[in-house]
Amino acid sequence: MMLLDDKATTARVLWKRQWTPKLLSFRIARDAAYRFVPGQFARLGLRKPNGSLVWRAYSIVSASWDDHLEFYSIIVPGGQFTSLLNSVATGDEILIERQAYGFLTTNRFTDGRDLWMLATGTGLAPFLSILQDEETWRRFERLILVHGVRETAELAYREEIVALRKHPLWAEHGERLIYQPVLSRDTHGDALRGRIPALLASQALEERTGIALTPEHSRVMVCGSPAMVEDTHRALIAKGCRLSRLSAPAQIAVENGW
Repeated sequence: MMLLDDKATTARVLWKRQWTPKLLSFRIARDAAYRFVPGQFARLGLRKPNGSLVWRAYSIVSASWDDHLEFYSIIVPGGQFTSLLNSVATGDEILIERQAYGFLTTNRFTDGRDLWMLATGTGLAPFLSILQDEETWRRFERLILVHGVRETAELAYREEIVALRKHPLWAEHGERLIYQPVLSRDTHGDALRGRIPALLASQALEERTGIALTPEHSRVMVCGSPAMVEDTHRALIAKGCRLSRLSAPAQIAVENGW
């Protein structure tokens, strides 16, 4: 890892995984001094053929103790950053700012009984990091991860989510993690059909999981497309929940997934 300036360094790409033609995950080497809180994002940079730099924010998938940093990305046709990212190979270098950012973290909340994590697409990433944090399992009795995508092939990390229940730090409590896939254009197994905001409004999500979403017991984190975040926020407000702030903790924390 080479120091560029006080703000950024370069990191070597260690691994890439292609989930679909448009979805990929990748890992880069982690500087021992890099620190982040589960749920935060990193700013990554790539150099264009003309030498100029393009920067994008990516939520961190990795656990806070991992010796690498993993990210989950959609490839946008013609996208300035992701078109470059798609051609990056193992051993290549990516720029990374030395500081992590973001407030989609569980310290936004006072303790509650249930932690709901509502994601669409690559908005799943921060929740994978949060679910690898021992503090998350200590603070909440039930962890409900909802992942909405269009088609079954886009349900990335399913095996990894199942494996989380068997982690040695909390294996005896693994049944407390509930994973609910949601498909908007497909049908498959245990997946609900529709959009997360509509499933909240109709209470179908609560009926399927067997858990009531209430201001008293629920803390809700939302990450996805701007439209999904806005619509889900509105559906949660209708249930009596409020946006949580560090100065006034409540029930909802949101972040746009892109």
